[in-house]
Amino acid sequence: MKIKFNRARGGLVWAALAVSAAAWGQLPPDTIGTTKLDPPGPHRAYIIDTQFDNATTGKVVVVDPEKKKMLGMIPTGYLAPSVLSNNDKTLYSADTFWSRGVRGERTDVLTAWDTRTLEPRWEVEIPEKRANILIERYMLTVSDDDRFVYVYNFTPAPSVTVVDTENREVASEIDIAGCALNYPTGDRSFASICGDGSFQQVRLDDEGHEISRMRTRFFQPNHLAMNERAVRNGDTYYFVTLDGHIQPIDVSGTAPEVGERWSLFTEAQREAGWGVGGWQLMAISPALDRLYVLVHPDHSDRNWEDPSNTIWAYDLDTHEKVGEMKTENYVWSLRATRDDAPLLLGININGGLDVFDLTTSEYMHTVEGISDIPALVLSH
Repeated sequence: MKIKFNRARGGLVWAALAVSAAAWGQLPPDTIGTTKLDPPGPHRAYIIDTQFDNATTGKVVVVDPEKKKMLGMIPTGYLAPSVLSNNDKTLYSADTFWSRGVRGERTDVLTAWDTRTLEPRWEVEIPEKRANILIERYMLTVSDDDRFVYVYNFTPAPSVTVVDTENREVASEIDIAGCALNYPTGDRSFASICGDGSFQQVRLDDEGHEISRMRTRFFQPNHLAMNERAVRNGDTYYFVTLDGHIQPIDVSGTAPEVGERWSLFTEAQREAGWGVGGWQLMAISPALDRLYVLVHPDHSDRNWEDPSNTIWAYDLDTHEKVGEMKTENYVWSLRATRDDAPLLLGININGGLDVFDLTTSEYMHTVEGISDIPALVLSH
């Protein structure tokens, strides 16, 4: 009797499952769509994550720094530099892919990503030369009118690939022997910093082809060590020497004009051991006309790229120190937003994003664990 009862109960279970399966089979299929972000505001942050522990791909983490909220991610090639267009609609990345992941046929592309959907809009195959080095800001840049994108190549022969964003094609490749990087200097020109201490400017026509170049004596490389990771404010680039002097250069005219060099530190501060340190160690707020620099009190010749938990603020007109901010984290790269209520964004060595209110010069909070091994942070 017991066996018969169990068999009967088993039959009822299978019948119930069959009815349930039939019911599930009548459910409509899920609709898969795309969620658009709001139009990007000036405080949206884009963290370029190198992912050193995964040497095949990289990513850009999109963050709302005030709400401490991740908005999405953009997958890129490994050590792919990225840059935002001036019209806020596009993020460009210069990617390298291999047909077998870490080997095989190499393909380099410039990818245009929509900043609302975070989806690729188009891509252009570029020469297999783009620099595969630790990401710097001026490895990938856009012309002031967004017509051209400049890709820094290093084979180790340096050159710049010019991509036409209207026709979505490579316009030209510009040789910059003895020089490095590409600093936009208008709608139809870019500059590079050179090993002989000059600042070379290349002018282009409307098709993206070189029409002229010139060099301006910038610094004496045998006597002065210049950091190439400058910051731009309007038509002026501000460079910093390894010993803490600011060297401006104005690119508004027909030829770059070197400005007066000034010191970030007094003699007493230098004697106390203060110096500069970091990767992208400077940022500028145009609204406040202030320069922000990562500094540390134990400076030596070998720690000028070390992160710091201390940021000093300077008035760009008077060159005086006007403020100081600190955080519990060690920050490696800075970015100041360009609006009238600016934030200072700093990526720290733990993968977090430190956020400061520049109108009050106060630390706000840290977005913890938002990235893995970040190199740069961008904003509109």
